[in-house]
Order: sequence, then structure tokens, then C-alpha cells
Amino acid sequence: MICFLLFKSMYLSIYATAALLSRLLKCFYLLSAFSLWLFFSSHLCVLSWLISFSFFFFACLQEMSGVLKNMLSEWFSTGFLNLERVTWQSPCEVLQKISDSEAVHPVRNWVDMKRRVGSYRRCYFFSHCAIPGEPLIVLHVALTSDISSSIQAIVKEVEPLETEVADKITTAIFYSISLTQQGLQGVELGTYLIKRVVKELQKELPQIKTFSTLSPIPGFTKWLVGLLSSQTKELEKNELFTESERQELSQITGDCTTETLKKLFNNNEWVRSEKLVKALHLPLMRLCAWYLYGEKHRGYALNPVANFHLQNGSVLWRINWMADTSPRGIAAACGMMVNYRYFLEDTASNSAAYLGTKAIKASEQVLSLVSQFQQNSKL
Repeated sequence: MICFLLFKSMYLSIYATAALLSRLLKCFYLLSAFSLWLFFSSHLCVLSWLISFSFFFFACLQEMSGVLKNMLSEWFSTGFLNLERVTWQSPCEVLQKISDSEAVHPVRNWVDMKRRVGSYRRCYFFSHCAIPGEPLIVLHVALTSDISSSIQAIVKEVEPLETEVADKITTAIFYSISLTQQGLQGVELGTYLIKRVVKELQKELPQIKTFSTLSPIPGFTKWLVGLLSSQTKELEKNELFTESERQELSQITGDCTTETLKKLFNNNEWVRSEKLVKALHLPLMRLCAWYLYGEKHRGYALNPVANFHLQNGSVLWRINWMADTSPRGIAAACGMMVNYRYFLEDTASNSAAYLGTKAIKASEQVLSLVSQFQQNSKL
């Protein structure tokens, strides 16, 4: 028991150290910049010493960061992890931790939590073998008859059904994955968890043949507003929309400059207008397809969620309009969500292609939208 408590104390301390390390690096950057500015004009000797010390200290921090990451990766490798399923009969403290740590679709209340672990739903988490019952990373799954296109149908506030009919279940939708310990960021737990859950579902429900996500698109609205900022002020010269789209938007908004569009996307009021929702449907779908498929960081997908699932070997399958109409969903991605589909027989080759040649496997729907973007938009 004493060893158990010592181990728990040690590994929670490492969580805190790893989580604070990135913040320490940022603070150090700011401090160094301020010191350089302060002494630049009249303290050249101090400046020289400070620069040398800055490089030395930064190198030490980088070394510490690498050591911590390697230690955590070893301590939390798959051999030490247990897969546990959460049900309504699970301990109250486990349900509370999972509810509190839900980062994708916040749990509203206990009724909502009961729905997420009830019929046609599965919830799994990894725990460390030394601390069973302590969630490290959590995955929520919806069991459906097709690939879901709306999160409202999955997390809507209704009572869970009494029993589930296995014959109706052909598809598993991964709709939320969340770390409960932020210090474990950078440790590849998510990939392992999805693979383990797929095997668990195949064992329990062998009739499931389709595996897909219903994923958020964080950063799309911010990217779009930044794109609009780089355009000219007048919509007539805007190169993101076709002529007919510009005319339709002008009729609806009256004063339809680029600044007006930026204000439109910086709040959620536009979704109250059916005309605006209809007028923006195609152009935003087109822009979103390009954001996921064409916008890159060092050759890989700029969007972190896309990059994660593409590294796992999934296919960029389908972009869904008005899939998340919550204020959070509208603010993050104008209400859109995306399905990343896992073809189990192709995940290894897709992953190798993405990591090796940075090639993104996408469906005809996505490629068609990308083609429309390339024809109608000039960046």
C-alpha cells in the first residue's frame, strides 16, 4: 500500500512538472526578450552574458522536456495500461472525473452523463496498472446504424433507452477523446486507445463493420477570419466567393464588405437567419474542405485533430454542415464537423503514406469541394 501511494504521488508530480514545463518555456522567452531590450543600449557586457546564459538555460529546459517525455512514454506504454469500460454502475468518483475532464462536448448534468454511458453508447478509458480506476484518457463511442452527421443526435438531452438491439448496430462512431491529465500531452495514448477499443467492440459486437469519428474542427473560424483580413475591404474584390455568392450575400446583409463578414463570423448571430445559413452553406463547406486538406504545417495537416486521425491511417471522409449548432460549435467551425473513417484493412498503408509522403487520403465529397475551392478561390 505504501509503494502504491508513493508511486501515485510520484507520477502525479510528473504530470504537474510536464504540464508546467511549456508555460515555463514561454515565460522564459518573455523574460529574455525583456532583458535584452533593457540592457541593449548601455550594458553590452551584461547583454553578452545574458545571451550566453539564455542559450544555456534554454538548452537545459529542452533537455529536461525531452527526458520527461521519454520517461512518461515508457511509464505509460501499452504494457502498463488497462482498458476499462464505464457504465452507470461505475464508481461515482470515476463518473465525476470523466464528466469534469470532457473537453470536446461538455457534460451538462447527470442525466446527460447517464445517456453517454447507457444504451447504444460506450465509454472507455485507460488507467495505469499501478493506479487502477484512475482515468488517464477517455474515449466516447456511439453505436449506430450509419455514419452520424450531427452531434445533436448523439448528445441530445433525452433519457437513455432501456435496452439496445444488437441487430441495429453496424457502426461505431468515436465522437470524443479527452485527456484527463494534461501533463501527458505528447504521449501517444489516443492512438493506442482507439485501436484497443476497436478490438473490444469487434469482440463484443462482431457485426460492426464501420468505424468512423464525428470530429470537431477547432481553428477553422479563426483561420477564416484571418483569411478575410488578408483580403481587400470590398466584397466585390473578394476572391473567396463566386460572383453569384457575393450578390446573394449582398442582398441579405446590405452592407457586405469583408469587414462585415468578419464581424458576422466573430459572433453566432448569423445562424439565426435561414437565408444566411443557406447562402453560406456551399462557400463555407468549400473553404472548410481546403482548410482540412490543403492548409499545411511542415507538410502535414494544419488542423491538429485532422493531423491526429490522418496519422492513425483514417480517411478524410465527409464534412457535415450544421453538425454542431451549439454556441461552441458555431464559434469554432461555423457549425461544421467532419468524419474521419477508419478502414481497418487500409489504416497501416494510409498512415505510412501520410507520414512518409504527406499524402492525405480523402473521399470524393472532400476532393470535389477542394476542386471547387481551387476553381473559385484565389489565395
